[in-house]
Amino acid sequence: MPNTAHNPLQVAVGVVKSAEGKFLCALREPNVHQGGLWEFPGGKLEPGETAEQALVRELHEELHISVISATPLISIKHHYPDLCVQLHVFLVTEFTGSVRSASGQPCQWLDVAQLNQYAFPKANQPIINALSLPDRYAILDDGDALPLLPKLQKILAKDVKLIQARLKHASVSEVEVFLQQAQPLLDQHQAKMLINSAVAGTFDCNAAGIHLTSRDLMALSQKPEVKHWLAASCHNLQELQKAEQLGVDFVVVAPVQATTSHPDQPSLGWPRFAELVAQTCLPVFALGGMINTDLAMAKQMGAQGIAGISTFLTD
Repeated sequence: MPNTAHNPLQVAVGVVKSAEGKFLCALREPNVHQGGLWEFPGGKLEPGETAEQALVRELHEELHISVISATPLISIKHHYPDLCVQLHVFLVTEFTGSVRSASGQPCQWLDVAQLNQYAFPKANQPIINALSLPDRYAILDDGDALPLLPKLQKILAKDVKLIQARLKHASVSEVEVFLQQAQPLLDQHQAKMLINSAVAGTFDCNAAGIHLTSRDLMALSQKPEVKHWLAASCHNLQELQKAEQLGVDFVVVAPVQATTSHPDQPSLGWPRFAELVAQTCLPVFALGGMINTDLAMAKQMGAQGIAGISTFLTD
């Protein structure tokens, strides 16, 4: 039976992380599909195997290592001209044994910043995005009277590395002044800030990227030029599909649970959230009623992590 969209080739992939924080990559043999490109190791599921069972078997057979701890990272369905694949990707943080390729494939341990310097199959790009993103995404909102810089300092003190500035009530000049004041703090904490597309003058702001509102996402016909990250807010499958089509780097799906900011908006709940996550190849942050202890649940549902406005401001 051919591997089509309704019958994709099921593949388990292991992103093996060393104690030094580097990731194991191997060079595909020239005579196989996508040969000559670098990959994260793994292989096809055998009949009756779960993805995790296949992962353990493949890494032992291919690399002579035994998996101790593996957690779901992302699930990706990708259509090549000649093949459709479903990648079940796990982050392997604990293993025993010394890496040794059974087939003699060249292997490299790479820092996350080096990954984009190597040629990977297109299906692997969401994996690289997921590895490059943290698991917490703070939203800095100007909907109350509290000063922005103290709120930013509090968020950064929680070691949050990715922040969205949603300054819908600010003028272009006010946004520019805030960004100038915020940048030294961001640099000090090695954090990045995106600007919400509802902010005046968004596309001219000197930020690390843009976060599209769902309305702006659906109105775009092509991917805008951004400095680094392009993100989007999504609430349903149609918006997720548009985000994929546009080439967005990651999304926020909301509201997962009831929120005080939108009390009349029905929440998705964790089961429906998990269904939506399973239908996209993009890293997804859960938003809506999140507290820090929800991070483990979000990851269990297949998410990259959690996002929130008040989540990272509480003591």
